[in-house]
Amino acid sequence: EVGRRFHVQPLWQRGSAPAGRTPVVVNPGLAFGTGGHETTRLCMELLEDLADDGLRPEPVLDIGAGTGILSLAAFLLGWRKLTAFDIDPDCGPAMEEFIELNAGVLGGARPFEAFVGTLEDPKVRGPYGLLLANILLETIQELLPIMERIAAPGGLLVASGILAERQDDALVSLAVHGFKPLRVSREGEWIAILAQKEP
Repeated sequence: EVGRRFHVQPLWQRGSAPAGRTPVVVNPGLAFGTGGHETTRLCMELLEDLADDGLRPEPVLDIGAGTGILSLAAFLLGWRKLTAFDIDPDCGPAMEEFIELNAGVLGGARPFEAFVGTLEDPKVRGPYGLLLANILLETIQELLPIMERIAAPGGLLVASGILAERQDDALVSLAVHGFKPLRVSREGEWIAILAQKEP
């Protein structure tokens, strides 16, 4: 069980979900982002909180998306303009398979556009109302200048892949690039940060 709404299931155990939860089928090991890691759960929970507050800024860019599980969760929570990408060539097929595995809950809809590339790819077109970045802190820090450029004024950033012991380092980096922290969530040794770009 992830958050308040989701029930993540491995491919070989897919079936009905507990009452009130949406099944999300994953192929563990195919790519990062199968719902089993603390950072993925933290991000999905922050997306739930935003949706519950009626905050669904668009469009959305999922940076280093892995399987695309965060984009799928966002779609199921009501977002509609989503793009997911990863630099790893294996993630292209992984994202397509992930969409196919979850066709049942998607009702034939395509939840997000997916591509393999980098943040400097021509397909990246801001400004974005929401950036998702569940990647290592070092990579977040490297990409923050571009994130700052493509984020809409007042746009949101959900960042994770950050060890709790490096929280201050992460917060300083975000602030330097114009992202004001709104909330820090923690599970085990990991944190996720919800931040907002200065208007």
